[in-house]
Amino acid sequence: MAGEYSRNIHKNTLTVGMQALEKQIQSILSSLYPPEEAGKAAGLLVRWIDEARSLSPNRIPDPGWSSRDIVLVTYADTLSRKGQYPLQTLSEFLMSRCEDIVSTIHVLPFFPYSSDDGFAVEDFSSVNPPLGSWRHIERLSQNFRIMADLVLNHVSSRSGWFASYLKGEEGFQNLAIEVSPQADLSRIVRPRETSLLTPFVKADGTRVHLWTTFGPDQVDLNYQSPDVLLKMMDVLFLYLRHGISMFRLDAVAYLWKCSGSAGIHLKETHALIKLIRLIVTAVRKDAILVTETNVPHEENIQYFGDGEDEAHLVYNFTLPPLLLHAFIYGDTRTLSRWASTLRTLSGHTTFLNFTASHDGIGVRPLEGIVEPDELRRIIRRIRENGGKISYRRDFNGNRVPYELNITYIDALNGPETRNEADLARRFLASQSVPLILPGIPAVYIHSLLGSRNWLEGVRQRGIARAINREKLDMDEVNQATQCSDSFRFRVFQGLSKMLRTRREQPALDPQASCEVLKIDPRLFAVRRSCPQQTLLAVVNVTYQNWITSLPADGISQKGFCVLNKKTIDMNRVEIGPHEIFWIQPGCLEENSNEK
Repeated sequence: MAGEYSRNIHKNTLTVGMQALEKQIQSILSSLYPPEEAGKAAGLLVRWIDEARSLSPNRIPDPGWSSRDIVLVTYADTLSRKGQYPLQTLSEFLMSRCEDIVSTIHVLPFFPYSSDDGFAVEDFSSVNPPLGSWRHIERLSQNFRIMADLVLNHVSSRSGWFASYLKGEEGFQNLAIEVSPQADLSRIVRPRETSLLTPFVKADGTRVHLWTTFGPDQVDLNYQSPDVLLKMMDVLFLYLRHGISMFRLDAVAYLWKCSGSAGIHLKETHALIKLIRLIVTAVRKDAILVTETNVPHEENIQYFGDGEDEAHLVYNFTLPPLLLHAFIYGDTRTLSRWASTLRTLSGHTTFLNFTASHDGIGVRPLEGIVEPDELRRIIRRIRENGGKISYRRDFNGNRVPYELNITYIDALNGPETRNEADLARRFLASQSVPLILPGIPAVYIHSLLGSRNWLEGVRQRGIARAINREKLDMDEVNQATQCSDSFRFRVFQGLSKMLRTRREQPALDPQASCEVLKIDPRLFAVRRSCPQQTLLAVVNVTYQNWITSLPADGISQKGFCVLNKKTIDMNRVEIGPHEIFWIQPGCLEENSNEK
């Protein structure tokens, strides 16, 4: 493991700015730990920051973000080629096929692990040897911003840290959370069906019950111990040194545990996020924190803090299931009402907009937005299309749906889909929505590549989430995405074109203004505006043709679609099944002259 948190660092004289930073850090730590422990930890963290600043490969000012920022999410080994480390294969694919369509690569956990496809980490400090090495991660960071998972909540039961805990070694005695089986855990929010407590036997024969939020192989870390906090912050500094500048705080809502509470969103958890924000931005002005909290929207946006002190980005978890609702029902009214409420607290915060991910489509974010009967209809469609349903336990011990396990492509399939061309068009229509909403889009690699349900993987592994985690041969993917009659070609080329076009539209900057328009329930429409451009984005969520008028800018009755390069009469627009328009004022000739 990282194992460096107790190293002796030369005691430099701190600048006035660093002294002020130490006071800020100590103030946060004092809300969590006794004064002496808080002071000692604050002094150590500031010295680590001072050292890291001198070694940081990138101390550029905060560049903000723009319409050019797009994240691609992938496992290190989604693509493979015989005789190559998967991280080399990934780099080759990115440079040859994706350099002009994405800016950031989220490489899902690439550490040695025991389960959960990387999220039961055995060693936070190492790259899993079959994947490659830190050298490969550093090379990737020379061409793309790298986003990595900081798996803060838990550690593998097979990790070196946990083995040291079981042995009672110094510095590890309080690693895990020991709980009496008689403790009041009735209010704890559960994201799984598995038991919250798992029994283990220590080296001295003592039997203990440990907090395991996500399953028996993922032992929750005890942040009431400063030793645990410092160990994980040492990991954070290691990642910074290897060129990682964007951090996904995995399952962060569950970080602080307290019997008798809900065990989620506690004030101590927010304090820890504030601490991490201080640390990463002190080392790299361009560092970004992303909170992963699969909960209802109002709970989710708490993680913006005051707009300056917690997450820069929050995953927009309500978007995937609510967008699916709009396409299944052929009605955008619920989606539009919700989208019109999207607000951030400052120019330093925005949403990470996505539809598909390595996990399923969470349904908790639909609470209070759609009726139970509507959710049941969505679940029926998912099952009809070969998907699976994962469950959790509620406060009463009832088994309730937690997420839909299916590729987003297959989730959208329906009785009116006649062929693969129809399905590809419908899927691309859905993918246009996260590209036009305020925020930064995140595209899962299997969406970009047009992957379908991997049912064989589910059968082989017995894991519902495997349905969207297929491992692919790089050369076969290249061939399919360049073969004009293949489904992968239709999706890859169509989505790449949208991503490429989006990067050139100033009005799709995350901070550009957004007005959700109520033109027709069958259309989702927004007007995005900035000083350089106004863009009207419209998508048909149905299989039907519609003729309608679109709101002009008050000056011109003509519009220019930047996607298909056509001039449009705004008074009479024919919108085909699942057609997408991104329209700016003027006609083809006017926009050509401007360029």
